[in-house]
Amino acid sequence: MEFKYLGKTGEKIPVIGMGTWKIGGGWYSTDYSKDREAVEALRLGLKLGMKFIDTAEGYGKGHAEELVGEAVKNEKDVFIATKVSPEHFKYEDVIKSCEASLKRLKVKQIDLYQLHWPNPNVPVEETMKAMEKLVEEGKIRYIGVSNFSVEEMKKAQEALSKYEIVSNQVEYSLLCRDVEKDVLPFCQKEKITLIAYRPLTRGKIFKFSKVFDDVCRKYNKTISQVALNWLIQKKQVVAIPKASKPEHVEDNIGAVGWKFRKEDIKMLEAMAEKYKQKNLASTLLKLPIF
Repeated sequence: MEFKYLGKTGEKIPVIGMGTWKIGGGWYSTDYSKDREAVEALRLGLKLGMKFIDTAEGYGKGHAEELVGEAVKNEKDVFIATKVSPEHFKYEDVIKSCEASLKRLKVKQIDLYQLHWPNPNVPVEETMKAMEKLVEEGKIRYIGVSNFSVEEMKKAQEALSKYEIVSNQVEYSLLCRDVEKDVLPFCQKEKITLIAYRPLTRGKIFKFSKVFDDVCRKYNKTISQVALNWLIQKKQVVAIPKASKPEHVEDNIGAVGWKFRKEDIKMLEAMAEKYKQKNLASTLLKLPIF
């Protein structure tokens, strides 16, 4: 496994972690039907060195956290990140949410506690006051955000009096590169870790794997390994592909231990952009004319 520093902390985390969205259910629903497979996948990932798991209180109405807790039982040195939902951003709600997550995860301390989405209806100063309180009490180690713009990151950091934001978790992949406009450059400049979710675009990248066939054959890698490696070669970037099936976890680990040549990175990005433009044009042609 390869590692990168988390923000400016000096803490090293795996460049490939495991995401848990849709594991244990959806946003406001719980599903117990695939619990065993999910736990097996997470445990396999840990065995292979992906000792960085990201989850959230909102996933499966907290059941995803319970599954993570089961998977990490008796494990050592696992970096656990979870998120508080925006409807719980008031001071007391943040505290209660964290305590509930600790119980579901069955841990004494959460490594990275993140604000899941911005909430303009609650002053960020109030939310961050609670986050700092949690650090002081030893319930969390580091503070992060998710889906925050540059301006929202700046405001969140200004609201902190003692600690720094170490990460921003955002959607980032070969087929979704919007963060490269400003969020990624800002994170790289300020040494804030960018945690890339949906790095395989919810599986969409597999539908268009033929576009990247030449690169895959050249490096003898799968499309998921190519897509993940492209991400983790970016400065300050780590990725958290979903870990719901053991075979996917085994595939993902193949993204580490090798690097693209610079000319192939440019070719890969050009192919991805060409595909996006072609797909956009196709979509526009299908739109009704009013």
